[in-house]
Amino acid sequence: MITAIATRNLTRRFGNLTAVDRLDLNIPEGSLFGLIGPNGAGKTTTLRMLAGLLEPTAGEIRIQQLPVRQYWDEIQWQVGYMPDFFGVYEDLLVWEYLDFFARCYRLSPQKRQRIVTDLLELVDLGEKREAYVNTLSRGMRQRLCLAHALVHDPQVLLLDEPASGLDPRARVEMRELLRELRSMGKTIVLSSHILTELADLCDSIGIMEKGRLVASGTLDDIRLRVQPERRLNIQLLSDPSAAIASISELPGVDKVSSNSDQLEVLFTGDEQSAADLLDTLIKRGARITAFQEIKSDLEEVYLKLTTQEET
Repeated sequence: MITAIATRNLTRRFGNLTAVDRLDLNIPEGSLFGLIGPNGAGKTTTLRMLAGLLEPTAGEIRIQQLPVRQYWDEIQWQVGYMPDFFGVYEDLLVWEYLDFFARCYRLSPQKRQRIVTDLLELVDLGEKREAYVNTLSRGMRQRLCLAHALVHDPQVLLLDEPASGLDPRARVEMRELLRELRSMGKTIVLSSHILTELADLCDSIGIMEKGRLVASGTLDDIRLRVQPERRLNIQLLSDPSAAIASISELPGVDKVSSNSDQLEVLFTGDEQSAADLLDTLIKRGARITAFQEIKSDLEEVYLKLTTQEET
């Protein structure tokens, strides 16, 4: 596994306030990593340090395996940054806006023309090429700002709340665009308060609280940390008390509770053990209409984990 972004003991202080506290990250190349946490958790400060816009107080950042302090002149061409509030030049045409930033990267006229056209198609703004920026909707502006971050074709994208303030349709469009960028091999780090969207979108997540990374990994890994037992929900047409008696002593069954026509089983077994449990119920006459594992959503995991960290 090639690491695209790594930090070691990354720290940033503002006077007596520690905004980011000894942050360790390992983000694989080509992955989509989500940073979540409340306002003031340190997400934006972290992204600004990764983007080279803020000097760390202590610690190290490596991007594409190169230390940022020594190789920033090379690394800055590999990083695209989209802040949460992105200023735009409203009196420019859409294509002129992208062309201006392409000029800033000293791209040739022929290359600028091709890149502007390609990016407008990528973010689905081709039909708005000759429109003024001030006529674009909020969602269109967000997509235009993302295109701005892609002008120099970076391999690493740092996106701070890219779906902030967007309506549901615009959020869906942004989510599909991020999936397309990941399929192109880009490494994407994004922060967001929209936890459900991160769960569907990201390969792995990091949960920040008061400047510290309290958990990192896939959602399933973090779920396991919060609640080692699996929760099985079994819906029945038959008497639940008989089903409880049938499975209470089976391996992996920690606790069985019933509510009307359904059972909730706290279970530590693997997939084979779960299949054996279902087989036992059927053989003992239980009439089952549903058998499924209930997984905590990202919001529930976050709330449980931060509560545990604070107690």
